[in-house]
Amino acid sequence: MISVFPFAGFPVAVFGLGRSGRAAARALILGDAEVWAWDDNEDVRAAAREANIPLVDLYSCNWRELTSLVLSPGIPHTHPQPHPVVTLARDAGCEVISDVELLARTQRDAGYIGITGTNGKSTTTALVGHIMQVSGRQAEVGGNLGVPALELEPMEVEETYVLEMSSFQLELTLSITFDVAVLLNISADHLERHGGMDGYIAAKKQIFHRQTAPRTAVVGVDDEATLAIYQELKAAGQQVVIPISGSQAIAGGVYVIDGTLYDDSDGQAVPVLDLKEVPTLPGVHNWQNTAAAYAATKAAGVDPRAIMACIRSYPGLVHRQELVTRIGGVTYVNDSKATNADAAAKALACYDAIYWIAGGRAKEGGLEALAPHFGRIRHAFVIGEAADSIAAALGGKVPVTASGKLEKAVEQAHALASDEGIDGAVVLLSPACASFDQFDNFEARGDAFRDLVEVLPGEHEDPYDELSLPPDSSSDEDDDEDLVV
Repeated sequence: MISVFPFAGFPVAVFGLGRSGRAAARALILGDAEVWAWDDNEDVRAAAREANIPLVDLYSCNWRELTSLVLSPGIPHTHPQPHPVVTLARDAGCEVISDVELLARTQRDAGYIGITGTNGKSTTTALVGHIMQVSGRQAEVGGNLGVPALELEPMEVEETYVLEMSSFQLELTLSITFDVAVLLNISADHLERHGGMDGYIAAKKQIFHRQTAPRTAVVGVDDEATLAIYQELKAAGQQVVIPISGSQAIAGGVYVIDGTLYDDSDGQAVPVLDLKEVPTLPGVHNWQNTAAAYAATKAAGVDPRAIMACIRSYPGLVHRQELVTRIGGVTYVNDSKATNADAAAKALACYDAIYWIAGGRAKEGGLEALAPHFGRIRHAFVIGEAADSIAAALGGKVPVTASGKLEKAVEQAHALASDEGIDGAVVLLSPACASFDQFDNFEARGDAFRDLVEVLPGEHEDPYDELSLPPDSSSDEDDDEDLVV
């Protein structure tokens, strides 16, 4: 854990005591700060009290004694309106910052690689971390992915933090200038938290804050918003700018054509790797992620030959097209992290005979992105609050069973897939919805799916052996992964 020593002897407020908030409080205590912690949830406060985190009611405290408020990324600070505690802090002249800002102020000698985007940033962060660590670099991986920033280990010169950054964290983190900053793509998500698309794009652009050469910006060009940002950065000429794509050649960039990864960053358009041979990175959305990870780690000084070997050994990201098992020729895939339609569409694009488990709590954006892939779905099993709306969206184009609960859906999908015996059949949990109606988070939902699958009857086989994907498992749409906040 990081000791946040710059606040030693000073009171610091921490609001929101989820995992990142608790980590921030502990890191500040370790650095001899006086912590004033609070959460609106009484049960969460009780858990914090048991963990010896000091509690102070931030609604009635004297804000004039404080200079800083560390805010959980799940709490609004601008739109649709600031949380009352944020308003109290700002009225008293307190700065409002993130836990990652505390990391940046404390670990000044370390290097930083930051990854953001509406979609794919978790996979890309995990892949960058895998490449850095397996190639022999000292690297810690976390942020919005998995381990909170302040639970990471302290790093020295020539050691690197690889951080997934949500738009919320980027808005409240101003002290980091990333040595390598990656922006994968932008599509509509969490717009109510940013006052619309312009605010959301502005938050994502913060990943490039204060970058100058030789610092490197790695930018996707597969959607209009990021293409415009790439052109803007390239024209400004302040940092090194490398474009990346999962589906088109781009001069001076790293890109994938028909599954082959090319490196044209030196103007040579060298074919690097056949990604169809990497079963843990299926589909054009993962090809974009891989292009970004290759460009980022090469910019960080990793030898391209080592990068290629590390990509081949990448084990995949839990809950993101995670291959669980194969039973009687049917492969079971946990894509619980696909919490909206764009995310689910990427998974649907990767398989030809799908027994699809979908549903939960609906998110903004609708289900239009799924329509091009209805032909791949043999049968849909819908669960949760959104079951009826998903069934209506399928509109007779796909057979639907209203399963209600995940347990029933797994049982029914297993039975039908086994009975039909379709070559290359996949039982796919890719919900296109948030999990909060039936589960605490997408991880809990994915864990439940895995547990249910692992006790299904039949002979279980390694799903990575002879994995069969369609000859063209590509999609022209942007990849999507859930924003964990």
